[in-house]
Amino acid sequence: MDIKIIPSKLKGEVNIPSSKSMTHRMLISAALAEGTSVVSNVTFSKDIYATIDALKAAGAEISVSGNSVTIKGIAGNIPENADIDCCESGSTLRFMIPVTAALGITAVYRGQGRLPERPITPYIRELSKKGIEFEYNNTMPFTVKGQLEAGVFELEGNVSSQFITGLLFALPLLENDSEIVMTSRLESKPYADMTVSCLKQFGVEIAETENGYFIKGGQKYVSRDVSVEGDYSQAAFFYVANVLGSDIKINNLREESSQGDKKIVEIVSGLCYNNKETPDGFSIDASDVPDLVPVLGVLGTFCNGKSEIYNAARLKIKESDRLAATAQAVNALGGKITPTDDGLIIEHADLKGGTADSAGDHRIAMSAAITATVCTEPVIIKNAESVEKSYPDFFRDYINLGGTANVINME
Repeated sequence: MDIKIIPSKLKGEVNIPSSKSMTHRMLISAALAEGTSVVSNVTFSKDIYATIDALKAAGAEISVSGNSVTIKGIAGNIPENADIDCCESGSTLRFMIPVTAALGITAVYRGQGRLPERPITPYIRELSKKGIEFEYNNTMPFTVKGQLEAGVFELEGNVSSQFITGLLFALPLLENDSEIVMTSRLESKPYADMTVSCLKQFGVEIAETENGYFIKGGQKYVSRDVSVEGDYSQAAFFYVANVLGSDIKINNLREESSQGDKKIVEIVSGLCYNNKETPDGFSIDASDVPDLVPVLGVLGTFCNGKSEIYNAARLKIKESDRLAATAQAVNALGGKITPTDDGLIIEHADLKGGTADSAGDHRIAMSAAITATVCTEPVIIKNAESVEKSYPDFFRDYINLGGTANVINME
C-alpha cells in the first residue's frame, strides 16, 4: 500500500497507543502465572498478535475483548510440542525461546520477512550448554528441544537486550538459582529494566548484580490485572513533529515510566531551550534508544549544522537495515543523511518531497510521514502498510491531526 501526503503541519490531540514492549512482557508474565490475569489498555498490532498466538501454542488460554486480554496461565496445561509462528516479531522469537526451553516444550519456530536472518547466536551458545538442543541452519523454521537447566549464562552487552529479557522470563521457573553475567556493558539496558519492573508486578524478584543479574530458582508467577502504559517510542514521532512546527498535545503517557525511549522528551526539550526558530544540531548515543534513530534522523535534517547518531550498529539487522533505510527515505525527499558503520551523519537540508520507500519497516514509514510535514511538495510513502506491525492507527491519527494522507496504491 502506498500513501500520498500533502504537506501540512499537524494540530490537535493524540492518544498514544500502549507500549508494545511492555505489552509483550505483561502477556508473557500473565501466561506464566497460575490463575487468570487481565491485561487492559492493549493496542493490538501484528507483533502483539504474534506473541498471543505463541503463548496459545505454549498452552495458555487467551481471549480478547475490546482492548483487554484475559489469560489463563500455562500451569498444568504444558504441551509436549508447539508450533510457533513469530511473524516478523523479534521480541516474540527471542522472548519465547528460553520460555519454551524452561517449560520443556519441543518448539518449532517460524518467521517472516527478515526475521529468519536475525541472529540467535547467544542462545545457541549458552542454552546448548544447559540441556537444550537446536536444530538450526541459520534460518527458519528451526527446532528447540530439551529441558533447560539452571546455571551461569554469559552474554555480551552489545547483543540485543531481548536475549536478557528472554532469560529473565525463563530462569525463575527453574528449580535452582541462575545468574546472567554480562561480559561487557549492556546496551539498551532500559528494556531490561522494563522487564525487571514487569516481573516484579507478577511476583517474580530479580536481583541486579555488579555485572548482570541473579535469579532465584523455584519462583512462582502470580496472576494480576494490569494496564499497559502509553508507548514513548510511538510518541517520539509526534514530539519531533512539534519541533518541526506542529502543535500536538500528546496524551496517554506515564511520566514515571521506565521506558528508555522516554529520552525523546529530554532530547526535544534540550533543542527547544536555545530559543531559535531552527535548533542547533545534536550528538546522540543511541545504544539505549535504538528505536528512536529513524525519527531522530528526520529531526537532524531540520537542525542547523550537522548532527550525529552513534552506537546504533545493531539497527542493520532490524526489519530493514534501519541506518541505510532511514538515509534512503529521507534523502529521497531532499535530505542529506550519510550512514556510518554504527550510526548516521545528518546535515541540515530544505526538504522538498518525492517518493520514500519504507523498506517494509514501520518506523521508516512513520518517520517519512513526519518528514512530510516540512516538505514543500507532496510525499509518497511506499509500503506504508508496514505501520500495522506496531501502530496500525498511525495514519488515522495523522489525519485526525489535520494531515492529508490518501491511499493511492493497494498492492
